[in-house]
Amino acid sequence: MSDGDRAGSAGTTAAATTGSRLDALRERAPNTRDEAETLLDRFVRENRFTIAVVFPLVGAIALVGSAEGWVPEPFAFHPWFVLFGVIVMRSPLVVGVLPTIDRRALGWIGVLMAYTYIIESVGVATGWPYGEFAYTVDLGPMLGGVPVALPVFFIPLVMNAYLLCLLLLGPRADSVWVRLATVIPVVVAMDVVLDPGAVSLGFWNFGGGAFYGVPLSNYAGWVLSAVVAVVTLDRAFSAAGIRERLRDCEFMLDDMVSFVILWGGINLWFGNLLPAAVAAAFGVGLVRADRFDTRLFAEWRRS
Repeated sequence: MSDGDRAGSAGTTAAATTGSRLDALRERAPNTRDEAETLLDRFVRENRFTIAVVFPLVGAIALVGSAEGWVPEPFAFHPWFVLFGVIVMRSPLVVGVLPTIDRRALGWIGVLMAYTYIIESVGVATGWPYGEFAYTVDLGPMLGGVPVALPVFFIPLVMNAYLLCLLLLGPRADSVWVRLATVIPVVVAMDVVLDPGAVSLGFWNFGGGAFYGVPLSNYAGWVLSAVVAVVTLDRAFSAAGIRERLRDCEFMLDDMVSFVILWGGINLWFGNLLPAAVAAAFGVGLVRADRFDTRLFAEWRRS
């Protein structure tokens, strides 16, 4: 056999092998939405400890290291590293909520995304309603002075607060007024943890403020945004449907576990004791809701 024949035969064999692998991948790929959701559920469930504990611990160390000058350029506060970490930590929430998403939910989430961009753009340009502030760290692509990924940062905070309150309220969550009156202050409390930590890191700057460098006007603005966001999410989802999924999906609040570890640790490092205590209170809430418990660590030991 000539060299040309051998090369042709090798090429044919390689093409056949590649084709076989593609066929195998197509066979394993989900064909329906239910199959895709089952596949995603299994992936998150099998990697709970890595997603909910390891990622926020690594993220907290990397962010503090960037702020303290331990991480050299260009790796300090690298925007794609930050976004990748955030997306991974958000994945249990997204996968958990996915089966409850329908056209109505998509529509209302779209409304909330639009509100998020609009209110943040107004805030950057005018200082209302949060107070004068500016982004001081690159958080990825910007649109009108606002990070394109802003909904990825904001909407899950509200959703986590909403889900935690549904669990803790139990049957009382049947009342829409009880839901709203409970979830709105919890959303604001999450920002009591988030903003002091972000200011300490240098993510954004208010130019000073009474609460760990954050002005009180910021929290007045968060009351407004919390009302809009919570009312919107309450319209987006069937309370009964989301509670049923929440009951059956043990990892649905793992993103809040990550929030407690990441921002609680960052605030503790910078001496922001009250925000760190509020983060710890969220951890207690997760324990009471049976979502931040030994089973998460038991799954890690088994793996």
